[in-house]
Amino acid sequence: MKQGKEVENPESRFFAVLLAAAKLPGVRIHREAYLRTALARHCTEDEIRVAIEETPAAAGITVDVLEKAANDSIRYETAKVSALSAAAGIPGILALPATVPADLAQYVGHMLRIAQKLAYLYSWPELFSEEGDDVDDATVGVLTLFFGVMFGTQSANAAVGKVAGMMSEQVAKKLPQKALTKGVVYPIVKKVAAYIGVKMTKESFAKAVSKAIPLVGAAVSGGLTFATYLPMAKRLKKHLAGLPLANPSHRATQGDVVDGEVVDGEVVEEHESFVTAHAEPHGADTAVVKLEEPRS
Repeated sequence: MKQGKEVENPESRFFAVLLAAAKLPGVRIHREAYLRTALARHCTEDEIRVAIEETPAAAGITVDVLEKAANDSIRYETAKVSALSAAAGIPGILALPATVPADLAQYVGHMLRIAQKLAYLYSWPELFSEEGDDVDDATVGVLTLFFGVMFGTQSANAAVGKVAGMMSEQVAKKLPQKALTKGVVYPIVKKVAAYIGVKMTKESFAKAVSKAIPLVGAAVSGGLTFATYLPMAKRLKKHLAGLPLANPSHRATQGDVVDGEVVDGEVVEEHESFVTAHAEPHGADTAVVKLEEPRS
């Protein structure tokens, strides 16, 4: 999953954008600092300490408190990404590879920000190492699956549930490296990456067209960002909040996680993440798609 020179196929394109966005200033969220800030208004110091040292679930923080904190973060990130989209300017732009459009990188950067925040609230471990700019393959894998959930793919939902189940069973504080890089989850990571790579191309094209008209184009671009980012963030929040990993009363049993293959490698889209006006028909060789109205 390392970034290479060849980014022509959708899977490589997605990984190239993801890795480039992860290196932008301000994209990586420090878990301890975020949890302390997000929970400060709602929790005691003891609860915050346990949430940081272990998890919010272990601290017994209620579902209502977590939802309030999650919604605050979603509102903040949505407003920020929409404003930046309209302004079409981001820090660190000169460091981007020539193959990664700046507006797409900043959009993905904000997807990474909200994915990290929601993951930490719902008891996932620190995703990025503090050492250097490199992103390990397990982190790339789980972030890809988070993005798949945001884009509405049922296969990603199942795979994230599998990974969460493994961590819940083992009371683990790290991502299951083998499952995400070599095991049964890895083929789904690759399929989801290819699927999102195609979708990103459509989205980037839609923004380019909207920006061809000065002023009005900026408003259209910002509105398009808002229309896609908000429901995707809510979708990830809903899925992570419903996993056993986020439930302090849950004790994993063998029946909670199905052994063997999670999915057969087919990426199934539960509902269209992008505005209908920019949707394109799928060919016979693409993923099976079931379209529904986006749900919050």
